[in-house]
Amino acid sequence: MPVSADVPEIEYKEIKMKKKKSTIMPISLVTVADQNAVISEQYRTIRSNIQFSAVDHELNTVVVTSSGPGEGKSTTAANLAVVFANSGKKVLLVDADLRKPSVALTFQLPNVMGLSNLLGNKDKESQVSEYITKSNVENLWLMTSGPKPPNPSEMLASKRMEELTEQLKEVYDLIIFDMPPVATVTDAQILAAKTDGTLLVIRERKTKKQELMKAKELLNIAKANILGVVYNGAQSNHELNYYYYQ
Repeated sequence: MPVSADVPEIEYKEIKMKKKKSTIMPISLVTVADQNAVISEQYRTIRSNIQFSAVDHELNTVVVTSSGPGEGKSTTAANLAVVFANSGKKVLLVDADLRKPSVALTFQLPNVMGLSNLLGNKDKESQVSEYITKSNVENLWLMTSGPKPPNPSEMLASKRMEELTEQLKEVYDLIIFDMPPVATVTDAQILAAKTDGTLLVIRERKTKKQELMKAKELLNIAKANILGVVYNGAQSNHELNYYYYQ
């Protein structure tokens, strides 16, 4: 399995301290706070690796997931959305983690209308644009999760979700779906089977080998196109390299 890049440790304790203050942007969005930081450069490296992996086929939709909780998949999804937008692509970040959403908090948005509303709305005449917000980052748009539904897996597996994805592909160059951990619930498997590529995030000193192997197996069962692995939370004093294995 290819490894896209090592991402240094981010001070997650500070995020937890500020989480209650919705007016303060979590520092996990480092690609906005400091574009010259080492971590920002590592996200640009991941962007380049993804682009190289898609030379022979079009890459419009990407799922970002992990084997378990707390491994940094939402941080990775948000920062990748920013660096792809910085490259000139028209990007939509969709919070498809309908169980533990984070996009609204990260970008300081209300989470009243989002993906769950759109999937649950049987009125196909409703404008999708009403559920999308332009971010402060040029070329980046956001769709929050919306209220937590009782049936996330069924919603994501619905025909309406397929139709919505096709509709969004006509507007955006790249759609990034922030998904729940693949080994915990079936949500990521469902969407990974229907998108162009999947990125798996693991975390140093947290991800266990058996959990990673289970996540890879589940994605293979779904016939997902695994683009690579992001090694998250690397110690800042480590040599920062990226590896690519065939």
